[in-house]
Amino acid sequence: MTEQPDSDAEQAAGEAVVVRLGSGRFAVALESVAEVGRVPAITRIPGGPDWLAGVANWRGRLMPVLDLRGLLGADRTPFTSSARLVVVVDDGISAGVVVDRVEGTGALGHSIDEFPAALAGPGAALLRGQVPRDDGPVAVIDPAAVLRLRETLPRTRRTA
Repeated sequence: MTEQPDSDAEQAAGEAVVVRLGSGRFAVALESVAEVGRVPAITRIPGGPDWLAGVANWRGRLMPVLDLRGLLGADRTPFTSSARLVVVVDDGISAGVVVDRVEGTGALGHSIDEFPAALAGPGAALLRGQVPRDDGPVAVIDPAAVLRLRETLPRTRRTA
């Protein structure tokens, strides 16, 4: 009988897209990334939370665009030309996440360690942990948790 690998370790050992949000480095499992592209025109939604940058027309459909920097403790400075949109997908649901820049892809190669308690609040729930690397730790984003942010949005009803 073969032992099943631990899902966290298995995911960490796989390929990931490594991005910058402020001065922090974050990884998203490649299997959860549909595509990476230039940031499209974003329409802000009045009264939306800070992490909801707005919506954009992406490949002919309306897609929510998220700015996670505030939740993850990064400075919210204006995006530059190196900013990119990382389209994450989980269980058929997708959203774009604006990042300051994409560093590239690569195997994380280690099991995921617990994330230090320095980040508290809703941002901590978006991270699976961190992977130590020779050039510094990389926090691992949980795409399912990011996409569950939509559940915190207020629901409004239209009246006829």
